[in-house]
Amino acid sequence: MIEIEDAFLKRVILHRVSYIESQSRASDEVCDLSDEVLADVFKNMFLKPFTNNVSSQEFHHTIDLSYNVLFGLSKQIYGNGNFIDISKQIFEHLMSKSNDAKIKDGDLYIAKFEDIKLNGDFYQGLGIYKFEDKQPFVETNLTSNELSYSLRKGVGPKKPEKACLILFTEEPYTILLIDNSSSETDYWQSQFIGNRPKADFVNNTTDLLILAKSFITEQIPQEFDINRSDQIDLLNKSIAYFKENENFDIEEFSQQVIASTEGIESFKTYKKNFDAGLDTPIPDSFDISDAAVKKQARAYKSVLKLDKNFHIYIHGDKNLIENGFDDDKRMNYYKVYYHQESD
Repeated sequence: MIEIEDAFLKRVILHRVSYIESQSRASDEVCDLSDEVLADVFKNMFLKPFTNNVSSQEFHHTIDLSYNVLFGLSKQIYGNGNFIDISKQIFEHLMSKSNDAKIKDGDLYIAKFEDIKLNGDFYQGLGIYKFEDKQPFVETNLTSNELSYSLRKGVGPKKPEKACLILFTEEPYTILLIDNSSSETDYWQSQFIGNRPKADFVNNTTDLLILAKSFITEQIPQEFDINRSDQIDLLNKSIAYFKENENFDIEEFSQQVIASTEGIESFKTYKKNFDAGLDTPIPDSFDISDAAVKKQARAYKSVLKLDKNFHIYIHGDKNLIENGFDDDKRMNYYKVYYHQESD
């Protein structure tokens, strides 16, 4: 979703998060980035985990956005406030929300970036990273004629357990998230960040594809007499529509994919109920995100599984496959038409 080739790491600071008070520490100095190799390592360590992220968030508060603490602190950094002082306030804000015994200690990096590319435009960014589990590595040393090694632990290319990258688009900004510690409480998002899904074309594409798959695989069989091969055909048509078009239009999609009047009416009712469970409803038309389509396409299975004997992959014309019931063998069957076998 983001492009980082031209991104520049401007500042980074390290604080130590510990729930043993004597081991918790806020730093007074930024890291020295004069070593270009170190700066490049930091940049890749902080930004690469987000390059495949296709789900965006935004700051939110149930009363008013001004009550969101991290939004306010981020806004100060964007406005060129004192980076060290504000990073300490971010650290203190995290500590105040980390009061559950399950929450782990960790290293907290806060970094400021310039020229992160998002959807063709460049933005400043603020990254907040909590590394909880350090990776073991072997360090070798050569002294005189003797070669020695030692086992150490540190932060490497592995994704942080928790992170957020705040891109300073229009308020309430755009947030990309990493939250891998599912066994913990939800403090990172609900209490520390305060976010909700962003109503943008990426999330619209993702939500509509999830909706379409659910409608075809769960709702249609309840209302209509449909076999599995026809369901797969509808799934293939759905994903093909998103791959072949730059914009989604609900009327066009309904006519091209679902086709029948009863089915279209059912789909629109299903979408209305689906929208009720979202913070913001999916609009009836929006730009399509190629990255979101690519990710969701993995969930669109085109495999027809027949007992334990056969798997048929259906990618094309559904009229080339027929199904029926053999009275003599008392078994269902599929008849497949083709021109030639492929290697």
